[in-house]
Amino acid sequence: MILLQASTPGGGSITMIFYVLVFGIMYFFFMRPAQKRRKDQDAFENELVKGKEVVTTSGIIGRVNKIEENIVHLQIDQKTFVRVVKGAISKEMTAQLKPEKEEA
Repeated sequence: MILLQASTPGGGSITMIFYVLVFGIMYFFFMRPAQKRRKDQDAFENELVKGKEVVTTSGIIGRVNKIEENIVHLQIDQKTFVRVVKGAISKEMTAQLKPEKEEA
């Protein structure tokens, strides 16, 4: 026995439009902002200079003492230095550090 399905005219094109619409929404709400944040973080990492106070992603606050290619030496106390990867320095957390210093 052969069963035949009744197909609606244009049903395939509506499904295709739906998938394109869903992908478009995902792109504008998820992928595009993530790309922008990554671009901003990369620019921040390239702008690091000696003497700038920064915060790492783990919450360590320090002053940039030395920059080697991908390694940053942070001074976290008078004689205490830590080496971290440039990517571990957070732009967002460093920006939050500035208003706190102005209030004090």
